Amino acid sequence: MSRKANCYNNAITENFFGHLKEELFHRVRFHNTEALTKALHEHIDWYNTERIPTKFNGFNPAEYRAQRPAS
Repeated sequence: MSRKANCYNNAITENFFGHLKEELFHRVRFHNTEALTKALHEHIDWYNTERIPTKFNGFNPAEYRAQRPAS
């Protein structure tokens, strides 16, 4: 968390939760907590490994990290 009135560190978190709500919660109604937990784990796995953001030039995050030179 950032200091009071300084929201720079919260931008990444707000972006993720915005995508999560838009892509998961607004489309599905969960009947129990197990289904919600499973869907959250699947979505986070997809978000971190399979999705292709425009800033990665057609690569998913795992491929993009693999092509970067080690520092």
